[in-house]
Amino acid sequence: MFKKFTSEEISAQNQVKASVQRKIRQSISEEYPDLEPILDELLPKKSPLIVAKCQNHINLVVVNNVPLFFNVRDGPYMPTLRLLHQYPSIMKMLRVDRGAIKFVLAGANIMCPGLTSAGGALDEEVPAEAPVNGCECKLVAVCN
Repeated sequence: MFKKFTSEEISAQNQVKASVQRKIRQSISEEYPDLEPILDELLPKKSPLIVAKCQNHINLVVVNNVPLFFNVRDGPYMPTLRLLHQYPSIMKMLRVDRGAIKFVLAGANIMCPGLTSAGGALDEEVPAEAPVNGCECKLVAVCN
């Protein structure tokens, strides 16, 4: 499911202008309001923000040589797993039951029975297509 990422997959990297940096910062703060108290620490205004364009239309947001967020085809910004492990509360959490974990790790979509059966936890306030943190197996998923 997860492929090893190498620097050879980066086709271009550019330090963005201040206006683009503000737009990225605003987008991230709107998508993850719980990140607001530490946003200045993660994305300092004076540090250069680099956007690395990778294969398959993936853009990485890099600050101080650390990738923090990515997006696909100008979609919503998603935190990297490293950032999500540091700050797990920035996203809504869902928990699948024990029987679904091995299938999710193999790349299966999360179905409603895996969230509503005993052992699962489903937050009713998660809108469709919202990124969520699968807390039981530490995965980022998209709610359908």
